Amino acid sequence: MNFLKTAIAVAAIGATLPVAAQTVLTFEGVGDLHAVGDFYNGGAGGNLGVSFSPETLAVVDADDGGSGNFANEPSPNTIMFFLDANNAILNYASGFDTGFSFFYTSSTAATVTVYDGLDGTGNVLGPPTVDAQHTNGCAGDPSGTFCNWTNIGVAFAGTARSIDFGGTANQTGFDNITFGSSTALPEPGTYAL
Repeated sequence: MNFLKTAIAVAAIGATLPVAAQTVLTFEGVGDLHAVGDFYNGGAGGNLGVSFSPETLAVVDADDGGSGNFANEPSPNTIMFFLDANNAILNYASGFDTGFSFFYTSSTAATVTVYDGLDGTGNVLGPPTVDAQHTNGCAGDPSGTFCNWTNIGVAFAGTARSIDFGGTANQTGFDNITFGSSTALPEPGTYAL
């Protein structure tokens, strides 16, 4: 089963949350199969000081004209993924504390490791493992095999400067990475409720 190509990617755009200290990367606007790179580091996504490794890509849902084989994404219509490597690294040079949360879909077990150094170096601050769950109890919107999204919250002590999103290339996607919250968040459409 090919997760992308129909591809899965990273979607990033800031969203307004109830707490001003929270920043959400939605990957909207990155483009289909485009590198995320500096999109959030002075690029079209703003100057949030967040950059991604070259292997980190975005993919747009096929139902919206892209290459992604996913559905029910937390914020339409773009997600983050990696195609040619087994990980994607997020760097946040100024660092962040408290924790963060994210949504994921995956056909294989994956890992998310938080480091106090850049580029996935230094001390490990938080290593949640995520289970394979991509088709559990869901259907496409109207299509898309990777249709189950699980929200994970990660708390840690210290200041983090990078996150290594690991797993099997072309089989794991991430969306709505939220800094400033170590608890799972409601889906974006429910904030106003």
